[in-house]
Amino acid sequence: MSRRPLGCVVEIVETLVLTLVIFLVIQNFVAQPYRVQQQSMERTLEPEQYVLVDKLTPRFDTYHRGDIVVFNPPAAWAQQSDGTPYIKRIIGVGGDVVEVRDDGFAWVNGVKLDEPYLFKVGGQPQPTVAFGQTRWVVPQGEYFVMGDHREKSADSRSFSTIPASSIVGRAWLRYWPFDTFGILPSPPHPELPSPAP
Repeated sequence: MSRRPLGCVVEIVETLVLTLVIFLVIQNFVAQPYRVQQQSMERTLEPEQYVLVDKLTPRFDTYHRGDIVVFNPPAAWAQQSDGTPYIKRIIGVGGDVVEVRDDGFAWVNGVKLDEPYLFKVGGQPQPTVAFGQTRWVVPQGEYFVMGDHREKSADSRSFSTIPASSIVGRAWLRYWPFDTFGILPSPPHPELPSPAP
């Protein structure tokens, strides 16, 4: 009679351990939740919204211009944010020349970027301003990132490009609050030629 309760306990422990292993595998290699805490991606993403970060597909494909990524900021900036990962949009990839010009727009490889996602004031896109440096050449294996709400964003204009190794994954699904549920699209930027492989 004593074996039945013991067998039941063993089954419960096995189930819990298996559940934990599956959870850890999914969170470390497939996808993980991320809570937006900054204002830098308004109106695309608002503070306290939750997104699912895809960690699997970037293992087989590179990140592209327009992708929204979650990444660990450079050490000096991590101290200011208590180590909280940042979320920004990729503007430039390896080999790109990114400029912030006096017209208030971002330019990539001499072409003005079409950015319908920018935070708007009175229906007009908020100007993109530079913080000193106005031109960057993106090294291979690195990315130039900016927030959609440029005035509220600490990004590559301040800390330069980020290495691919610092990226946690691509934000692809907004799932909370539920009334905001939806896929986060990456604009194709047809105005720009495809980057070299």
